[in-house]
Amino acid sequence: MKLQDTLSNSEQTLDTSKTVKIYLCGVTVYDESHIGHARTIIVFDVFRKYLESKGIHVNFIQNFTDVDDKIINRAKLENTTAEQISSKYIQNYFTDFDGLNVKRATNYPKATEHIEDIVSFIEKLIEKEIAYVSKNGVYFSVSKFSHYGKLSKKKIDELQSGARIEIDEAKKDPLDFALWKFSDTLPVWDSPWGKGRPGWHIECSAMSIKYLGENFDIHGGGRDLIFPHHENEIAQSESFTSKQFAKIWMHVGMVTINGEKMSKSLGNIRSIKHVLDNWGPNVIRLFCLSGHYSKPIDYSDELLKEDLTKWRQAEICYYELIHADNENHSVEIKSMIEEINNEFDNALESDLNTHLALSAFFRLVKEVNYLAAEEKISVNDAKIIIPEFERMLEILGLTIPKITSNEKQEINNLIISREQFRKEKKFQDADKIRDKLNEMNIELVDHKGKTVWVRKEKIKTDIK
Repeated sequence: MKLQDTLSNSEQTLDTSKTVKIYLCGVTVYDESHIGHARTIIVFDVFRKYLESKGIHVNFIQNFTDVDDKIINRAKLENTTAEQISSKYIQNYFTDFDGLNVKRATNYPKATEHIEDIVSFIEKLIEKEIAYVSKNGVYFSVSKFSHYGKLSKKKIDELQSGARIEIDEAKKDPLDFALWKFSDTLPVWDSPWGKGRPGWHIECSAMSIKYLGENFDIHGGGRDLIFPHHENEIAQSESFTSKQFAKIWMHVGMVTINGEKMSKSLGNIRSIKHVLDNWGPNVIRLFCLSGHYSKPIDYSDELLKEDLTKWRQAEICYYELIHADNENHSVEIKSMIEEINNEFDNALESDLNTHLALSAFFRLVKEVNYLAAEEKISVNDAKIIIPEFERMLEILGLTIPKITSNEKQEINNLIISREQFRKEKKFQDADKIRDKLNEMNIELVDHKGKTVWVRKEKIKTDIK
């Protein structure tokens, strides 16, 4: 599998001969997760599911930043504790991402549970004279790491003259960043240098190395984390271990809203709860996977409507397959499936190109729906197609709503009654049954010789 590495700016081959170790920077839990978070996490969810579908074991670590100035400020605003704020939004995170059909990580380490690891990490950097104690805390000395800027392609002298850096007279150099911040505001922990809390960057270095080792396969996150967060992680981690940190760096492009950056001041942030309530998980996943992961993508109702139209076709495809009753083979199904299967896998093997993988998936949908409309799908054809259709669904994280045997019987009985009314030319009674079926999210698809039904996912913002 080939992946574009941000560090080398070239394609690298992922070693899948052993467990693939992935660290994904998670969320800072002071507010609701939004569509930008969803895109990054859904991209990595598909990546992981694809590897696992090939029998490759994945150790997937995703952290929670549960101590941060933003969390503390939110706690003050709500007259509660930082721990209560972080606990609330961690629980909301799981509700949101379970709703998006994201497989849970192997582990979700929290910064507050790894203070001892973080302190030990900082102690070694001080011992190596790469970090120093000031009156405000402990800082990493950027000048001691000669490769600083290699990920973001920024030069130290340009950063010193042009970057907006937090002014702190206690720093030896304006580029130096905090490893430990002295503070009396809760939550604080004891350290050899004084009471305080860890800086943002150090937690990911300490936890990724603890769970994945000093040199692991992939480090990921949004493109907004390249600088300073991931740049600082590389500096402190490679200073700590004297080894390469992550082999491949994967960064997911930002989500804009109608061409503008999401921000609270513009009031255009779309929470995951909002998009799930309005569009459901399948449409959101299709949107997040519709472009190449490394490029920005624009959120708009128009695009989501297009994705919903596509999803309705996928639902029809599935039900056409399970309703197949024709006994005759009329097309070369096996060769078609093999070709689409290769197209799908090759897309994901080539830098996780979910856009092309979705094209292969919807090619299958289109072919099946065309053949079904011509009543050319046999039971045996369906047996060949369904496993591949479901494999793609599983990797893409898409789900067709399940139906119980009792519901199935009720629907079949209603359809039989409708057909009888139509034969008797009692069209008003037949229409009433169609209306009742619509209330159950059942759509009827009339063919020349039969009528099949489709159970649609209920979506608040549906196309009228």
